[in-house]
Amino acid sequence: MSVPNVDQTITAGKLAEFVAKSVEAARAVEGPFYHLEFDRVFPEDVYKSMLAALPVYADYRPMHGRSKQRDAMGASTRVKIDLFPENIRHLPSAKRTVWNVVGKALCSEPVKNAFRRRLAPAMGRRFGPGLAEVGMFPIPILTRDIPGYEIPPHTDTHWKGITVQLYLPPDEAHTNIGTIFHEELPGGGLAKKMQMRFAPNTGYAFAVDKDTWHSADIVGPEVTTRDSILLTYFVDSGLLRILRNRGKRVGNFIGNEIRNLGWFIPGT
Repeated sequence: MSVPNVDQTITAGKLAEFVAKSVEAARAVEGPFYHLEFDRVFPEDVYKSMLAALPVYADYRPMHGRSKQRDAMGASTRVKIDLFPENIRHLPSAKRTVWNVVGKALCSEPVKNAFRRRLAPAMGRRFGPGLAEVGMFPIPILTRDIPGYEIPPHTDTHWKGITVQLYLPPDEAHTNIGTIFHEELPGGGLAKKMQMRFAPNTGYAFAVDKDTWHSADIVGPEVTTRDSILLTYFVDSGLLRILRNRGKRVGNFIGNEIRNLGWFIPGT
């Protein structure tokens, strides 16, 4: 599939304005915890370019942390590419152009400010009256899940301030594999409350807190890939967090370069 040159139709700045408006227009849902739901995140022509520009499996790096999983053949069931210029520079030119524009738009101030405004009711409960002074450091990553991937109910680490997932399927063939939101029960335990539809150009966002329980059921063999963008805003206030966030970006760049040089053990 040929990749349209998205630079000819839209700049990162214009795309940022469009995405920010999508955030402003998103549905706010109170339960089981406050979150936003999106119906159309990107312009349709840009979305088609993104699908055409999806990298091949070998271009990604394995995820780490709780998302580090392998299938029976030893392949990582969740892999990623950070959408920063230094991390996509080994992609073919046409694909690199698309993801450069998308990555810059997602890291923009208009998009960040839109999320802060729309998620303020939930963020205020965590950060209090000083919310406006809390910095947020965006890291957008393109992720691919393959059959065998799953993640049990969990809340995100306190290092994170906002979690966003933008779905990238080509059609509505597998709407049943979206993220599941859970509700805490009064007597303890969790109950499945709702599930996002894994539909084209949709997604969700929430302010990370101690009650934002979510999970993903196992991806079955009927699914080829489960592609999405995870846009995480890390809390960026205080010297420790500031150094950690920038160090994380540098570390991911080094890891990506090592992998592209071939200095890795196959399957890692």
